[in-house]
Amino acid sequence: MMMTMMQWLKPGARAITRLLLAGCATSALAGPVADRVQSQSVLRVCVWPDYYGVTFRHPRTQQLGGIDIDLSGELARDLKARVEYVDSSFPTLIDDLNQDRCDVAMFAIGMLPQRMEKLAFTQPYLRSDIYGITTKTNTVVRQWSDIDKPGVLVGVQAGTFMEPIMAQRLKHATLVRIQLPATRERELTAGRIDVFMTDYPYSRRLMDNADWARLIESPEPFSVLPYGYAVKRGDAAWLATVEAFVARIKADGRLQRAASQNGLSAIVVR
Repeated sequence: MMMTMMQWLKPGARAITRLLLAGCATSALAGPVADRVQSQSVLRVCVWPDYYGVTFRHPRTQQLGGIDIDLSGELARDLKARVEYVDSSFPTLIDDLNQDRCDVAMFAIGMLPQRMEKLAFTQPYLRSDIYGITTKTNTVVRQWSDIDKPGVLVGVQAGTFMEPIMAQRLKHATLVRIQLPATRERELTAGRIDVFMTDYPYSRRLMDNADWARLIESPEPFSVLPYGYAVKRGDAAWLATVEAFVARIKADGRLQRAASQNGLSAIVVR
């Protein structure tokens, strides 16, 4: 039976897997990661601690919060394990998983082709378009059509999914790749860029906390990207375990509750 199930775990056959695994005990699955998680009762979760509404570490309390902090706790409970969070980032994500620094990355990972070549993904649970952030006093960028014009400096955080998309889509503006520890906000408020591109969760951080920020939305969908959870390639049983979890939280309401609590209901994939 296990050999047959493993054969089904190919791209395009995940719907069958979900039907088989949703609601099933994960202990029925064998594999290096699942075995280690069960034997040690520890689930190591990679997070980017600067992702507002998703996996955000509050600068004052140092407490992590967000949809994927809530849901990683649910995954750990399902596995009867405790969570250990491992700080990661989009530039280091692939190495962090492939070098076994964590078991699963749970911080709304955009399912870009170049990432999917290196990592295995669950079905999507969120999706987001790209948004622009500028200052209320900026006179260069007032609306979406102002962004791709000669002389406009468009910032993206290096390693985020906005970087390759904007590199492809911009025809006239200049793309500015911002490397950590520099931040998009600092570069924008210092006048070194005119606008920066981000996603729905991060845009909420600025709208909720920065009185200088102004949101620029495309009048039509620009580049909507699905988000999933990522694991190292080569352990189909562990992928199936995390995939079954995503199917369960969609069916039992945990995904919608966590999204609602963190202001992300608008981008849930049901």
